[in-house]
Amino acid sequence: MAEKLKVKILIDSTSDFPKELIEPWDVDIVPLYVVWPDGTTEKDNTRDFNELKKFYEKLKTSPELPKSSQPTVEDWKAKYEEAKKNGYDGVLVITISSAMSGTFNSAVLASKEVNIPVRVVDSKRASTAISPMVRYARELFDLGLGLEEVAQELEKKIKAKGFGAFFYVQDFNFLVKGGRVSRFAGFVGSLLKIKVGIYIDDEGNMIPFTKARATKAIHEELIKKAQEEGFPAGSTVDLYMVSCDNMEELKEIEKELRKIYKVKNVYYTPTGKVISMHVGPGQTGFGIERY
Repeated sequence: MAEKLKVKILIDSTSDFPKELIEPWDVDIVPLYVVWPDGTTEKDNTRDFNELKKFYEKLKTSPELPKSSQPTVEDWKAKYEEAKKNGYDGVLVITISSAMSGTFNSAVLASKEVNIPVRVVDSKRASTAISPMVRYARELFDLGLGLEEVAQELEKKIKAKGFGAFFYVQDFNFLVKGGRVSRFAGFVGSLLKIKVGIYIDDEGNMIPFTKARATKAIHEELIKKAQEEGFPAGSTVDLYMVSCDNMEELKEIEKELRKIYKVKNVYYTPTGKVISMHVGPGQTGFGIERY
């Protein structure tokens, strides 16, 4: 049998990846950038909850929201070259949906400029729907599959709705100001104190699908939507619970999800800087993988 390839998995920082899985799954994170109105720039490069908490506070008090920018071609190139220098045979890249960001394109452009095999996969998702893609890819590499085979299997599972993200926001203005859902005019307006449910469709767009005032009601709507979008009741799943400064509430959603699904693993993770500035403090939800 051919010797197993040593492949580095790279993701971008919108993946909200659980900190404790970075080493065991041999993954590295390429940060996007946060650009504040005064021109100062910071990298979305921490998975430390206390550091992120400070960022959430800054978001809450900032009169004007920052903007985000994608990693540069040079940023990706540096990571590819680092992988080569560290003895890797290839690199698998999984990026945020190309419908939401130019990150996929910059990763592809960079792959043409290095002397190491690189395969870039468009996740067609974001946040904690990307984390389980890393798990699946690493499992396939451990079974001895090659770089292109793993990329194709991953793309098949993405197409088959094997990964999803369902969450709600408590301040819809963040998404509107961030330009992520501006075309959904029916949801804009007096949405104070209204929770808006969001999912990511097959084309990789964030779609608002419901509104509710009560917390319990929005939890029920998210779980119902997950069942409609490829995760039927009784499925065996992993859960990636994610929140922007509302971690306590995740335990309630997990409890409800356990009544519906056979849950193998659960991970808790905070939103990174770039996702936080688009969804706003109070965002709560989950990524899910169906086995």
